[in-house]
Amino acid sequence: MITPQTIEQIKSRIDIIDIISDYVKLKKRGSNYLGLCPFHNEKTPSFTVSPSKELYKCFGCGKSGNAITFLMDHDKLSYVESLKWLAARYNIEIEETETSPEQKILAQTADSLYIINNYAKDFFENTLWNNDEGKEIALSYLKERGFRDETIKKFQLGYNPTEKNLLTQSLITHQFNKELLLKTGLTVVRNNDELVDNYRGRIIFPIHHNTGKIIGFGARIIGKNDKAPKYINTPENEIYVKSKILYGLYFARSPIDKAKECLLVEGYTDVISLHQAGIENVVASGGTSLTTEQIRLIKKYTNNLTIIYDGDNAGVKAALRGLDMALEEGLNVKLVLIPDNEDPDSYVNKVGTTAFKDFVANNKKDFIIFQLGILLKDAGNDINQKNNVVNNIAETLSKINRTEDFTKLQEYIKQCASLLKIDEGGLTTLVNKYKRDSIAKEEKKLYSVGDFQTQEFPQQPTTNYTDSDTLLLHQDEAIEKNILKVLFEHGYKSWNNEQSIALYVINELSPYKFHNPLLAKIYAAFIQELNEGKQPDAKTFLYHTDEAIRNMIISITASPYELSPKWDEKLQGLNITNRDNSIQDAFMSVTFFKLRKIKKMFEENQQQLEIATTPEQQLQLMKDHLLFKEEESKITKALGTVILK
Repeated sequence: MITPQTIEQIKSRIDIIDIISDYVKLKKRGSNYLGLCPFHNEKTPSFTVSPSKELYKCFGCGKSGNAITFLMDHDKLSYVESLKWLAARYNIEIEETETSPEQKILAQTADSLYIINNYAKDFFENTLWNNDEGKEIALSYLKERGFRDETIKKFQLGYNPTEKNLLTQSLITHQFNKELLLKTGLTVVRNNDELVDNYRGRIIFPIHHNTGKIIGFGARIIGKNDKAPKYINTPENEIYVKSKILYGLYFARSPIDKAKECLLVEGYTDVISLHQAGIENVVASGGTSLTTEQIRLIKKYTNNLTIIYDGDNAGVKAALRGLDMALEEGLNVKLVLIPDNEDPDSYVNKVGTTAFKDFVANNKKDFIIFQLGILLKDAGNDINQKNNVVNNIAETLSKINRTEDFTKLQEYIKQCASLLKIDEGGLTTLVNKYKRDSIAKEEKKLYSVGDFQTQEFPQQPTTNYTDSDTLLLHQDEAIEKNILKVLFEHGYKSWNNEQSIALYVINELSPYKFHNPLLAKIYAAFIQELNEGKQPDAKTFLYHTDEAIRNMIISITASPYELSPKWDEKLQGLNITNRDNSIQDAFMSVTFFKLRKIKKMFEENQQQLEIATTPEQQLQLMKDHLLFKEEESKITKALGTVILK
């Protein structure tokens, strides 16, 4: 885990304008900045960034957060990945707790591999653009394929010259570890233990992590060489795991999010050509079957996957692989087959952007129904083969096991039963059998891993709220938010010569409790930090590891929420809102909080009076009743009006 000291150092260096400006064009408006929201399509800017509060808020779609949550939402990074991204940006060394020697070695190796890959990427790019061989062979080839300069530079394409060890010698000269060079796949051992370049005479396609770091390379041979493979890829190592990679995802993250659809193709050039044509929500599987990890990468951005493959038999079979995994993960999968022995790269260059988009939109096939059609065609009139088809499609349908997909499953069963010409009820029974078998297998795995004991949890009571109850709950929350807003904004200003506003608020509210558990948790944490001699504020909790706490702080400080906006009206025209008066804010927030709590206690007292059975109970409740009324009277008298009716 990253140490609290490192997290504090990162938080102290964060410049939210600097970070978000990489993604959004911002214009200064007063003390804030305004731009078009990166999370939804809009023509009128409603995305506001506050440098003083270190928050962003879109008043169109409601997205809000801090610099860390922006990276988490926009780039789909984890909390820890976001911290590491920020640490790298601000050159902060990360210290981690409870790191074993083995973990340290792995981390150091990974960092070294990133550095070597970045050096190699620069070498390949420089060779492509500035070396005679690179320009005459590789650059001319790329331009013949129709790739423009800006596209080549965007994807950082490069070239490894034919000389046997130019890159290797350069890496060794810069004192990179020879063992790590072999791990990257950039260098290989040949005759007599000689280290030589692995990608000689090949165009290089850098492969990016979703943070932008280079994790590996794809290398394509130029010209014909029957003995050499067309593509060579980086061998798996600490940072490159093929099953967890989608080529082009680094560039496609935001377009996928906005389009609410991911297009999946096979090859590197398919991705690049579509990007150049303005179709940017596209990634490539690298010519391999889809893996669960790749599907989950897509699912971070969208539930809608459209696979665009060649129309030949190999393309069809490749597309069908991974279908069950996609269904298990809840993706909506469509298939588009490119006609006339074309691939996405050649087809988009042949017909143009508009025609390609229209073709994809008009030729999406439902994946399950398409698969069934292929299976039935292959089965012909063979009864045994048809029986296998029924079982295969039932097993596929059993993967749709999510509760929210129940309606979809029923519709698929209906359509498939019709195409198979079998009873719908019988297919449903078979699907359920496969589901039960799958559950049984999972349970068997679970019980086979050591001893397992079930634990019974008490059923949580449920509360049915009326509309009136819900309104009161909202009032409680608003008043409790007011208290925290005062503490965050004015807590360290002076209440009087003896104490701060924070101490005044805490002392006044000591007999009372917060109704909202999360707000109560934040309030208690504020007091604890204060008791430890610290000065907590909104930023203290803005970067909290608990997402619920972060969201609550954002809701208090980022929204257009003001302290008691109706106080002027309730106090007969006294102008106490829309001004900088910290003592009045604190006093009014505390007063309303106390009045609200006293009113609730009064109501509970009344209810208890109605069911009291002994004179002693009734007498005590009457005394409490008088105390509550007296306390309420004192507060309202001080204000000069009755506020709660």
